[in-house]
Amino acid sequence: QVQLAESGGGLVQAGGSLRLSCAASGRTPSLGAMAWFRQSPGKGREFVSSITWLGGRRYCADSEKGRFTITKDNFKNTLTLQMNSPKPGDTPIYYCASTRAREIFTTENKYGHWGQGTQVTVSS
Repeated sequence: QVQLAESGGGLVQAGGSLRLSCAASGRTPSLGAMAWFRQSPGKGREFVSSITWLGGRRYCADSEKGRFTITKDNFKNTLTLQMNSPKPGDTPIYYCASTRAREIFTTENKYGHWGQGTQVTVSS
């Protein structure tokens, strides 16, 4: 089992920056890829970005390309999401997720482990 714990959420102004972190523990050698998803009130979970754990191959949703950057630290078993200029008027909860597969997936059903989430509020 892999346990995931997000941190770093909070209030950010439009045009500002926020950095989310996700600490992985447990059977971390089994990590193949990790991802960030988000869910706004009344909506489904939406893919944000993903990275393969060994190769570092990345993929970002078109809506966030150029503004959000996903990175990883294999030694600290930490995943991060640097968010620059997040869109205002939304209060999504950001989740990190992991899979054993060493591939990029954009659908939530491909990820077997999830954190509890961290909320981000973007003010205008």
